[in-house]
Amino acid sequence: MKDYMQEALDLAELGQGWTRSNPMVGAVIVKNSQIIGRGYHQQYGGLHAEREALKDANEQGHDVKGATMYVTLEPCCHFGKTPPCTQAIIEGGIEKVVVAAIDPNPLVAGKGIQELRNHHIEVETGLLAKESEDLNRKFNYFMTHQRPYVTMKYAITLDGRTAAYTGDSQWITDKIAREHVHYQRHSNQSIMVGIGTALADNPSLTVRIDDFEGINPIRIVCDTSLKLPLNSQLVATAKQTPTIIATINQNPQDHQAYQAAGCQLLVVKEKDNKVDLLDLITQLGQQGIQSIYVEGGSKLNASLLEAGLIQEIHTYIGPKVIGGFDQYSPISGFGFPQMDQALTSNVQAITSLGKDLLIESRVD
Repeated sequence: MKDYMQEALDLAELGQGWTRSNPMVGAVIVKNSQIIGRGYHQQYGGLHAEREALKDANEQGHDVKGATMYVTLEPCCHFGKTPPCTQAIIEGGIEKVVVAAIDPNPLVAGKGIQELRNHHIEVETGLLAKESEDLNRKFNYFMTHQRPYVTMKYAITLDGRTAAYTGDSQWITDKIAREHVHYQRHSNQSIMVGIGTALADNPSLTVRIDDFEGINPIRIVCDTSLKLPLNSQLVATAKQTPTIIATINQNPQDHQAYQAAGCQLLVVKEKDNKVDLLDLITQLGQQGIQSIYVEGGSKLNASLLEAGLIQEIHTYIGPKVIGGFDQYSPISGFGFPQMDQALTSNVQAITSLGKDLLIESRVD
């Protein structure tokens, strides 16, 4: 049984980035100890995993009546962009459904399982639940907190620097690690930088990977006083890639040129003469943005951490020692005065990316 669910999880992960605001889900159909159908939610608006698996079995000429379906998330029971998956399961004659995790979406949240049981379908839950919940941690966090799941990313040398004393930072890591960052951009609904990074780097913040056409994230710039140049890449390409500028500037006349270029101006509360990040994150959640990948500088990183808004940290480490002054740190601010007061995190994975390392950790 565990092998069948693991295959469903492996299928689900293929939807990484493509499902956008929907969870990643995989399903396999088993009859007489043989897998007769496989499916996963391939893209937002497309068929859900359960319907894909039923379709696959049907196209192969298999009869699913009396079969068992293994699915990584509770089947939906409401009409959205597609009809309820419970309806397809019931009509297909599936005898038993093994569900890894309960869907935290209030529209489902146990109702899908009850619907199946009401139609005399046996339902078992909890098989590889932790693995399923981890795969959809961003979706789950959003559903339970109504705020985006925020991942902070930075690259450092072995001695903890983000740049040489001259400010040069290209490149701390090699191509493999930098390409991995682009996959992370694809896997998150949005990407955030501060105005300092936007001015210094003039970034495009898009997904650029050889032989891979990913989905560009919504770009968010924290720009307290509206300093972002109108000829910057972010503004110039706003009609092609959605761009949000978060500011405390409430003057409509100052907004007009940005809006004409295709940017969305998001006026947020002021805190310490800067953008109130909690208010910003809350407003982004109200817009349905479920995940944010932060590629900001040390000031934005520090502000997000101090506000308790970071859920995950990705630290890319290049095997270089740069030395010099200590102003180029990934996180600035006053810091914590005592080691026992430091923010702690749990390391989830250490991955070798060519010559470089990636440490993925979750904030307690």
